[in-house]
Order: sequence, then structure tokens, then C-alpha cells
Amino acid sequence: MPLVTTTQMFKDAYEGGYAIGAFNVNNMEIIQGITEAAKKLNAPLILQVSKGARAYANHTYLVKLVEAAEKETGLPIALHLDHGPDFETCKSCIDGGFTSVMIDGSHLPYEENVALTKRVVDYAHAHGVVVEGELGQLAGIEDDVNVAEDKACFTDPDQVYDFVTRTGVDSLAIAIGTSHGAYKFKPGQKPQLRFDILEEVSKKLPGFPIVLHGASSVIPEFVEKINKYGGKMPDAIGIPEEMLRKAASMAVCKINIDSDLRLAMTAAVREHFALYPDHFDPRQYLKPAREAIQGMVEHKINNVLGCAGKAKA
Repeated sequence: MPLVTTTQMFKDAYEGGYAIGAFNVNNMEIIQGITEAAKKLNAPLILQVSKGARAYANHTYLVKLVEAAEKETGLPIALHLDHGPDFETCKSCIDGGFTSVMIDGSHLPYEENVALTKRVVDYAHAHGVVVEGELGQLAGIEDDVNVAEDKACFTDPDQVYDFVTRTGVDSLAIAIGTSHGAYKFKPGQKPQLRFDILEEVSKKLPGFPIVLHGASSVIPEFVEKINKYGGKMPDAIGIPEEMLRKAASMAVCKINIDSDLRLAMTAAVREHFALYPDHFDPRQYLKPAREAIQGMVEHKINNVLGCAGKAKA
């Protein structure tokens, strides 16, 4: 099947009380690891590309790699732009084969966010592409997204109906306590998601798909392995997986995962070079990196997302 939009995925996820994993991709091995996990578990999938990934790997290469993954797996796969910074970037992705884009106007004054998001929606819908918008700002750093802790803000539930109605977005990313990057919380700070905000948002937008960004759990196994083999990562606390599973059972239909992919890959590469310092063939160290990603994604599908066996032809 060709690449799909998220429309049917999200409808099924909302009704079924699970979420679709949206995994950030940068190269072939990452795409292979993710899609092999999804194929094994027959799970629908969103592969997403940031502005930084497009600059690193080239738009055309990434699109063709994702198209190849779809052909190899036969899974329903959506290709999504993560954190589109402006109309021009979104337009380029829409024209270049993406089936979904996010326009991130969350840093703008409310009315400017509405106007920018609606402009992207109008163009995207005319080309059969769906759009994710965002209200509220997550703290943390991820690629070109950099929000200081004192600038972060929770989503205001009183704004969501107006925003969705006026813009026509197909899904909405909200801020309820997740954070971008691997260093989400200070030592001693307890992670906590604002389920009261999520519940209020779902009441304002019944049946509407909600998105969580910054939802990696910073799996301790990978941090420990990186440090064991020469890394210097401080203690990092991510979002507890049981909280994410609860969110997926509510209105959250898309959960973004990036940092856990990076940690899994880096841990495997560091371990390989520590064990085999004479290796210089990239295939020798990228193979275990790909396998580590596959294992991590299988874990997420089974234990966090709940979307195993949900892929539909």
C-alpha cells in the first residue's frame, strides 16, 4: 500500500484506547530497526522527520527510505514532519511526499498561531495531507526546538475548541508535563503528567486525537551502558511508562519517541567498540545498533503504546 495519512489510524486508536508510536528517523538503520519491530508485531506506524533530520540526511533520501520500508513491511505507515517551523517547510514536505505535517506555532501569540496553522491546514488539505497543531510549550531541547523551563507552559483547555475549530487541524499536541530531550527533570524532581488537563481537553474535544511530544522514558539500561563504555551522561529521568500507557488509554493517539532511539543506538555502538576496538567496518557496529532500536521499539509497542496487532491492510 502507499504511505497513508493518520486519519484512520487515530480513529481506531481513540476507539481502541491505544496510541500510535511516532518515531523520529535520521538514517537507514533507524528506519529498519523501527519498521522491523512494527512488522514483527503487526503495528501501525508513524515515521517522523524533523527539520534537522532533513538537513542531515536530505529530504529525498528520507522519503525514499520510508517508501522502501513500506514496501518491505506492507504496514500502514504515515510519513510526518515533526515541528515544522514555518509555512515554507510544511509546503515543501507536502509537495515532497509527506502524508502528515506538524506546524509548530506554539511559541507565537495565540492569534498568530491560529493564523499560521490555518494557512498550513488550507494548503495541506487541498493536497490530501493532514496537519497537527500545538497549543502550550514543552520545556527542553530537541534539534531546533529549545524552550527554557521558565518559558514552558501547560495547554489551556479553554483554548482548544476555539483553536481546532478555527484552524481545522486534524490532531493537537498539548503540554501536560512531558519535556523534550533526555534531561527532562532535575535531580529529585518527580515526573508528573497533568491528567486533569488531558481529561478536560478530551471533554472539550470529544473523539479528537491528542498528541504527546517529549515522551521518551530515558530507559536507564541505555544510560548505564553509555556511561559504562566511556560516556558521561548524568542521571536522567524520563516519563514513566505507566503514565504514558494511561495517556494512551485516554485521548492520546500519538506518542512521540526520539531520545530513547538515540540512547539505544548510542549504547549499542559504544558497547561494540569497547568489545571490538579493532573494528572499522560500519556494518559491524551499525548492525547491533539497528537491533537495539528494534528491541526498544518492540518494548514500546507492547508495554506503552498498546498497538500490537492493530495494523490494518
